[in-house]
Amino acid sequence: MLPASPQSGYSEPAIVLDSVPATRPHYSNEIWNVPNALTLFRIFLVPFLVAVLLTKFSGREYVGLAIFLVAAVTDFFDGYFARRYNKMTKLGALLDPMADKLLMSAAFISLVELNLARAWMVVIIIGREFAVDSLRAIAAQQGVTIAASPLGKTKTVSQVISVSLLILSYELGEYKFIAELSLWVVMLFALVSAVDYFIKFSRAVFFGQPSNSL
Repeated sequence: MLPASPQSGYSEPAIVLDSVPATRPHYSNEIWNVPNALTLFRIFLVPFLVAVLLTKFSGREYVGLAIFLVAAVTDFFDGYFARRYNKMTKLGALLDPMADKLLMSAAFISLVELNLARAWMVVIIIGREFAVDSLRAIAAQQGVTIAASPLGKTKTVSQVISVSLLILSYELGEYKFIAELSLWVVMLFALVSAVDYFIKFSRAVFFGQPSNSL
C-alpha cells in the first residue's frame, strides 16, 4: 500500500498484491465418480460398437450385441448410482443424454449401412431426438424444465430391444420379421412421444400452464 500524502491529507487507495483466488469448482470430483465414469465408458464403447458391426468376421453379431448391451446397461446403473449416492452433477446431466444419443445413433446408422434397417425410419427416430433437444433448450431459456416421461422411457427400452433384434437379424431366420416389426414400434413410440412432448412444451411455454413430467 502506498503511504499517505502529507500535503493533501489524502491516502492513495490500497493496492493488494496477494489476492485470494476465487473458489473454483473441482471438476475432477465431478468426472471421477461412479455415475460419470459409467457414462464416459458408454461413450468410449461407441466407436468399438461401430467398428465391430461394420467389420466382417465370424461372430461379429454376438460381439456387437455384447458391446451394445453392456453400453445400454451402463445407462441404467449410472442413473441408479447417481440417485442412490447423491452424485448428481451438472456434468453428468450434460453427458448422460449425449452418451445415450451417441450410442443409439451410432447403432442405428450402422444397421442402415448393413441394410438391416430402413434409412427413412432411422432418420425419423434420430430426428426426433434433435427436435426434442431443441424444444428442451428453448424451454430452459424460458425457465421451464420438462422432464422425461414414462412414454419417453418406454421409447428407450424399445430402442434397446429393436437394435438387439436387428443386430441378430441374420440369426433369426424365419423370425427376422420380428426385428423389422420392432423398428416400426420404435418409430411409433418416437413419433407419439415427440407429439406428447410438443403439446406439453406448448402449454408450458406459450400458455404458461404448469409443466407436468413428460
